[in-house]
Amino acid sequence: MALFRFGRKEKDEPQPEAVAADPAADAPAPAAANKPGFLDRLRSGLAKTAKVLSTDVRDIFKREGRLVDEEFLEELRAALVKTDMGPAAAEAIVADVRERLRARVVDPEVVLDSIRTQLLMRLKPAEAGIATATAGPTVILVTGVNGSGKTTSIAKLARLFLREGKRVVLGAGDTFRAAAVEQLAMWAGRLGAEIVRGEPGCDPASVAHRAVAKAVEGGFDVCIIDTAGRLQTQANLMQELGKIRRVIAKQIPDAPHETLLVIDATAGQNALSQAKGFKEAAGCTGIVLSKLDGSARGGVIVPVAEQFGLPVKFVGVGESADDLEPFRPEAFLAALLEGSFSPAG
Repeated sequence: MALFRFGRKEKDEPQPEAVAADPAADAPAPAAANKPGFLDRLRSGLAKTAKVLSTDVRDIFKREGRLVDEEFLEELRAALVKTDMGPAAAEAIVADVRERLRARVVDPEVVLDSIRTQLLMRLKPAEAGIATATAGPTVILVTGVNGSGKTTSIAKLARLFLREGKRVVLGAGDTFRAAAVEQLAMWAGRLGAEIVRGEPGCDPASVAHRAVAKAVEGGFDVCIIDTAGRLQTQANLMQELGKIRRVIAKQIPDAPHETLLVIDATAGQNALSQAKGFKEAAGCTGIVLSKLDGSARGGVIVPVAEQFGLPVKFVGVGESADDLEPFRPEAFLAALLEGSFSPAG
């Protein structure tokens, strides 16, 4: 397998139509000149998380400078934990500030440097490109709990590949929800992707089989297969994912090349149990963090990546079909921390 990193669009490239989260809604496409860049969209997406952090941290620095003592460190720890970055990351930041700055009067920027450094150490290993087939179609299996934004994330992922000039076929493997199949079909029509679907209630593995077969026979570059939403505690449904994987592997031995877990950023600490359950049962290889624009808990990306060794492949920062981007730790931290440590006026 090879690792594929999506290229940047040229500035003069025409912008594709923006598609609302509900593909039945006819939302007009925004003007290309007014479309914000990824960092701006990431800032917007992380605004709620950044606000939680900045409000609490500004409260710590009500005056210019602050003595680093145990009271200060406890307040700092509490502010960090509220973003759901987890106790391990928060404790590492506090320990670093204690060791380097104890008994000194510091300004916000000094503490900001510690937070940025410690979080980057934890998130940098989570940065990874998408794994692709060395020959033939790349097969991507997409999983997640109900309501995680799985179908919309598949459409956004398809858009990324299509922008690279690749031919994409989708497998509508959520056969238990007719609405999910119809939603994916509408996305496919709008984006210019092919789709394979089955009868309602049919075996999802059969849809996966036909989708992969179509990808192979039709010379497609990418096959993305949807699955029914399920809880990580539903053993029978988790075993079904294993069956789907086996069916795919019989057609292409090293497939699926990626098994992505879509996690709703608003889930907070519940995302940890999801990551654990799906990694063990479905062999997940990476994470798509969706709904970042609606969450005040965007810091959950830190413990998920750290505890389970799952790279964060993509982040969703809005409802448009273009609002999915490869995860870049530096940009993530810039959006999270810029301005967070400005003293209150």
